[in-house]
Parts: sequence; structure tokens; C-alpha cells
Amino acid sequence: MSEMVLWEIRNGVGHIVLNQPDQGNVISTPMAHALAAVVEQAHRTDIGAVLISASGKQFCVGGDIREFVQNREQLPQLIAEILGLLNPTMQTLANLPVPVISAIQGSLGGGGLGLGLCADIVLASNQVFLRGGYSAIGLSPDLGSSYYLSRRAGAARAKYLLMSNRPISAQECLRLGIFDALHEPHELAAQACQLAEELAAGATNSLAHIKKLCDSAHSHDLQQHLQREQQAITDCAIHPNSREGIAAFLEKRQPGFQRN
Repeated sequence: MSEMVLWEIRNGVGHIVLNQPDQGNVISTPMAHALAAVVEQAHRTDIGAVLISASGKQFCVGGDIREFVQNREQLPQLIAEILGLLNPTMQTLANLPVPVISAIQGSLGGGGLGLGLCADIVLASNQVFLRGGYSAIGLSPDLGSSYYLSRRAGAARAKYLLMSNRPISAQECLRLGIFDALHEPHELAAQACQLAEELAAGATNSLAHIKKLCDSAHSHDLQQHLQREQQAITDCAIHPNSREGIAAFLEKRQPGFQRN
């Protein structure tokens, strides 16, 4: 594995860490290869949750502008190469059957929006600023940035944020639903790890169904969704975790859930 993106498993949680702090964790071609390899590792590993974080003062500033300048005559080909790697990677992240949490410790923009907001649960430092970045250099969003912003804040607000390119504070992101919770900078990492480990120790079959149901809620009418809910809760009821969870509740103890 490349040192650009670190991968480690602790207490059932797969940790993905963007690790080019001196460069703002830019999404260069080498970074794209490293990230794709680590996400594939997460896909193949038996874990209960994934935590995405970053080293340094910035979470991810987006694409590598220096690489764009160096390849300005072949920019469409460069973008096609990077997205050819990362679009399937983003899809793999979205399809992981476990909770994905992001801990955004520093400012993010460009493709960093997609990496930070693709998580099921987005935690952030209360000192963070979010900025679109794309319109300032005449480009449009990638890596799901417009998709996740629209899902979290609504299409109208996403257009405003991406078109105006104005920085948005962590508090405003929380109000808009872009972030799920804010923490003091020195507390963020510990809080994110604690949540990830709690979820990894939970009934992961139940969490997988919750994830699928919520992600697909706007893709079906109510009747179809009720049917999907019925099938999901039936599958959960068959699983040993439901019996363990009910027994633990009655016995007033912590449940010992199975991962699969």
C-alpha cells in the first residue's frame, strides 16, 4: 500500500487516512491509484465499519492544480484517467454493507467534497470551512460532490454553494444538514473512533439494511418501500442477532452481536 493513503484495522474498524498533509491531500494521479487500492482492500476485508480521515490541516482540497497545469494540453485525458480509477472507487464505498463515517478535521473543496460527504455519517471539526472550488477554475463537480451536496442540502442550496464558490462555515454546514455533528478539533478523532467502534460492534446485518433502505428511500413509491422494509425486517428477524438483541434487552445487558 502507498503511504499516500494509509489503511489499518483497529477494533473491527477499517481506517482510511489521506496522508499527503503537505499538499493538502490533493487528488493527484498517484493519490487516485492509492485510494482505489485501499478502498478495494476495505471491500475485501471483514470489518464492521469504515472511518475516513486525513492527516494535516486540510481534509482534501480537491484536484492537483499543479498536475492540471503540467498537463493542460491533455487535461481531458488526465481527468478521464483519474475518474476512470475513482468513479468505481466511489461506487464501491457507497456499496459497502457497513457504516462509513468521515471525520473532517480541516477544510475541504473540489473532489474532497465527494470524499468527505460520501459517508453515511459525517463528523467535522467546528473550525472547518467547505468550499466548492470548481467554478473558480472553470470546471464542474466530480467524485459525487454535486450528488452528495444535493442529497444533504437540497439541489437549490447545492447549486448556490457550487456556483458562488463562497466558503461555508462548519456551523452553517451543520444547519444545512451537510455535516451531521461538530466537535472541538482536539476531540474529533476520538469521537469519530468511538462512534465507528460502537457501530462495528453492533448488529451489522441490521445496519446494512438500514443503510440500503435509507439510501433507496427516494427511488421507490411508498408501497414499494413498505414492501422493502417488510423484507428487510423479516431478514433481520431470521438472523441470530435479533434473538440476541431481544435477550440482552430483557436481561439488561450489552448484546454480543455477530458480524455476519
